[in-house]
Amino acid sequence: MTEATTATTGVILTDEAAGKVRDLLEREGRDDLALRIAVQPGGCSGLRYELYFDDRQLDGDVVNTYEGVNVVTDRMSAPYLGGAKIDFVDTIEKQGFTIDNPNAGGSCACGDSFH
Repeated sequence: MTEATTATTGVILTDEAAGKVRDLLEREGRDDLALRIAVQPGGCSGLRYELYFDDRQLDGDVVNTYEGVNVVTDRMSAPYLGGAKIDFVDTIEKQGFTIDNPNAGGSCACGDSFH
């Protein structure tokens, strides 16, 4: 599924982010893990994000697949992540996953909400 054909009802993983996740999974030698994203209250925009690999499937999980990568969101976080886009940036200025979430209120200059 490509970014252009993805509905805004779930988390969107860009091709760059999907490629980086696949690379990390290959390094770990694991193909049974999914990228789990969850939100917690906090940060100056009201949301903190957790991204980690998980082999669990919980009741009510929302699963989307991008380029062979499963992205899992728990049922409590899903409403806050609809249409959120996860990208991977690798420039001289910064490297890492970024999250562009249309549901996050306000802007954040401290960076605390987007780790």
